[in-house]
Amino acid sequence: MSRKRAIIKGTFILTLTGFATRFMGFFYRVFLSHTFGEEGVGLYQLIFPIYALCFSLTSAGIEIALSRCVAKRTTLGQEKEARELLYTSIVFTVIISCITTLLLQKYAWFISSAFLKDDRCAELLVILSYAFPFAAVHSCICGYYFGLKMTGVPATSQLIEQVARITSVYLIYVFGQKNGVTFGISIAVAGLIAGEVISSLFCLKAVTGRSMSMRKIRPALPSFGRNMRELLFLSIPLTGSRVLLNVLQSVEAISIPLRLQAYGMTNKAALSTYGVLTGMALPCILFPSAITNSISTMLLPTVAEIQALDNQREMSAIIKKVVSCCVLLGSGCCALLLLTGSWIGSFLFHSPAAGSFIVTLAWICPFLYTDNTLISIINGIGKTTLSFVINAVGLLIRIGSVLLLIPVYGIRGYLWGLLASQLCIFLFCIFYLYYYLAIRRKM
Repeated sequence: MSRKRAIIKGTFILTLTGFATRFMGFFYRVFLSHTFGEEGVGLYQLIFPIYALCFSLTSAGIEIALSRCVAKRTTLGQEKEARELLYTSIVFTVIISCITTLLLQKYAWFISSAFLKDDRCAELLVILSYAFPFAAVHSCICGYYFGLKMTGVPATSQLIEQVARITSVYLIYVFGQKNGVTFGISIAVAGLIAGEVISSLFCLKAVTGRSMSMRKIRPALPSFGRNMRELLFLSIPLTGSRVLLNVLQSVEAISIPLRLQAYGMTNKAALSTYGVLTGMALPCILFPSAITNSISTMLLPTVAEIQALDNQREMSAIIKKVVSCCVLLGSGCCALLLLTGSWIGSFLFHSPAAGSFIVTLAWICPFLYTDNTLISIINGIGKTTLSFVINAVGLLIRIGSVLLLIPVYGIRGYLWGLLASQLCIFLFCIFYLYYYLAIRRKM
């Protein structure tokens, strides 16, 4: 399959999957908001920074490193070695995930009290901890298939995960209604576990179905150590970047309800506002980014290949074409959300506040949808440290708006900071890529 066809096919599959899961997730959020209220959704959202941080520590870096290593091995015709890398990564990440599970359970109350500032999160964190070993298996196998440039299994597993999550929560809720049992938002956390369990079982079935029994892919101890060193060498910088970004995001998420209280809101009102923003308005804004996320996933290896060929004309053309398409998509979504945002908030979420947030956040769409692809291009040309710095600067601007603007202007101050951060990332990326192409043309 040609490079162009592989990109188009992979983007098409990932986009369809992204839209399907976001579509289901959108109405799932509506169900959660109607069933558990704005405060319940806020409590549910409050644990996600911890979820993201733990996932970054256990799986995220290894998945990307495995994808790169597998791609290299298969290009050289070393399929057996690629399968051994998969086995090594699964064993390592499952061990790390189990340790993370035990630590999170032990310190759940401390994390909830000291960092999340709400003791009710402790129970949710204990339940959440059981998801990580299954997420590790799921992540490694998806990384293996991305390395093979086969997006079918990762896409299908993503769909299965979302369906299992939603279905399990709904069935538990219906069971409770029929038997007079009232469940709290903790069943939504249990749904996360159900999704990871079922999707990891699907991935294991898919990978063993490729004539890969566990006996065939089990490496000897020397090769296990060699594979582990290679994976760690690549994954430690990636993991460090993801962890630092997640720490900054966690600080932001924890600080928003507290700064809203400094603005004059009660604890309940602050948590409700946070739930409306992160559980209703932002998912609506992010819905169309399934397209740009898919493009970004397929774009990174393409840019790397063009750079290796030193084809500056093609590099310049693809950057201009991708940026133009993403800005056009974002502008169209901005106009649509400005017109329909209030209706979406009132009709679908039964929350006028959500509609107001959607209208304000609509202005970030042209930059938000383009930034993902720009960062992917910068990673593709090998400037991963620069992309990390750019993202960190954007997050620092957001944190600054939380600490300085929310106590004065309320949640509007954060929305302005969010717009400023996306605009900053956009400008930094554009200026750097312009500089990069100009330098390359002179060489």
